[in-house]
Amino acid sequence: MKTLKLERITQQGSLSAQIARQLEASIANGQIAVGDKLPTESELCDMFGVSRTAVREAIAHLRSSGLIETRRGIGTRVIQARQLEPSPARRISANTVEDILHVLELRLTLEPQAAALAAERHDEADARRLESAHAAFLEAMKQGRQARHEDYQFHHALIEATHNPFFLSFYEPLSQEAIPRARLVDNELNVETARRYLEMVAGEHQAILDAILARDPERADQAVRQHFSRARQTYTAYREKH
Repeated sequence: MKTLKLERITQQGSLSAQIARQLEASIANGQIAVGDKLPTESELCDMFGVSRTAVREAIAHLRSSGLIETRRGIGTRVIQARQLEPSPARRISANTVEDILHVLELRLTLEPQAAALAAERHDEADARRLESAHAAFLEAMKQGRQARHEDYQFHHALIEATHNPFFLSFYEPLSQEAIPRARLVDNELNVETARRYLEMVAGEHQAILDAILARDPERADQAVRQHFSRARQTYTAYREKH
């Protein structure tokens, strides 16, 4: 296997984000070429000096970005050198973008902490609701739908799992409007990039679900924070281009 020029990870900031950035750079500059296999989990742990959890989160991020794929018995391979444009739409009105960014800003202050509480407090019924909501999201994707309702239900189940009624009473008035795609009309959608966008969301939901079910509040907080930060970056980038 070729020698990769990777740096040990510092303890400042998200470990998984640092790993993902270095691997993305290695893929973009051709150090890890399209078709190449990534080092194994154990090898990456040794290279970066981190735990398997941090490596798995970074790999999940690269997978949701469409850069890699993992196949049983084959391993994890690079399938493209750069991310596809992650925007779910070909055009969005200026007012819609501002509304989306305002809602995302609000949710970034609320849901990371809610996820941490859900990781600590969820019971078996909460776990079933979260798993069912995630499965419904994946099924809606398979059917070619935009999964707006299913997306909202996943986050609603997360809020429910805090067992704090005030979180729920604060969140419920947002309704499905909390989901950015709910503000987009169908003729604004770009089918291919919308599909890639939903795959990215599904990967982020999986990371959130895994952290909550593992009763890891810090990882749950970080997974939600990464989910909304990525969405905010997507719509901010769209606003700046238009």
